[in-house]
Amino acid sequence: MGRYLIRDGHSVQCAHDGYEALRLVEQQPPDLVVLDLMLPGIDGLEVCRRLRERWPIPVVMLTALGDETDRLAGFETGADDYVTKPFSPRELAMRVRSVLRRARGNSLPDKPEPGGMGDGNLSVDLGAHEVRIAGRLIQLTSREYDLLVYMMRNPRKAFTREQLLNEVWGWTFGDTSTVTVHVRRLREKLEGNPTMSKRIITVWGVGYRYEPVPS
Repeated sequence: MGRYLIRDGHSVQCAHDGYEALRLVEQQPPDLVVLDLMLPGIDGLEVCRRLRERWPIPVVMLTALGDETDRLAGFETGADDYVTKPFSPRELAMRVRSVLRRARGNSLPDKPEPGGMGDGNLSVDLGAHEVRIAGRLIQLTSREYDLLVYMMRNPRKAFTREQLLNEVWGWTFGDTSTVTVHVRRLREKLEGNPTMSKRIITVWGVGYRYEPVPS
């Protein structure tokens, strides 16, 4: 797998188990991690959890073909994208490029507004790719960040999960539960209680909309 990413222009380090992967990240945090769920030592989900506790590094998860449970568990722990086995080298390289573009702040089509975006105590620095609540930095994955910015740019507009999957993920088809998981994680990070969100509202029978906080 590593040699295909090298051919695509990336510098690659390979780890043979979960402990070695964490040690390498500790020594020199990479721009992105491609993480197999089936790792010896500690599995990929636990590695992803530990990465998320310390570093906002994008993660592309490798999962078994058609195993929805593994994919959802990967998103729950903070994975940005997934590739199902067996996969083509071209597909993996494409997903890696896509996630890196988002992580570097180049994925959203609109030109960032000078000074960023704000809503009550929520502020988004588009240049720095940072989100803060009352001045406190909130660690978001690149997908969570893109989802938040897209919805903030379209306030009070209801989107279906399929529309969000297309606009934010760039997928014309896929598992819409991916969107559900990311919305729940965003709610938890922004407001603590995902069942009582005041910003990302569930529109029953449709999907979700972003509701600005009353001034």
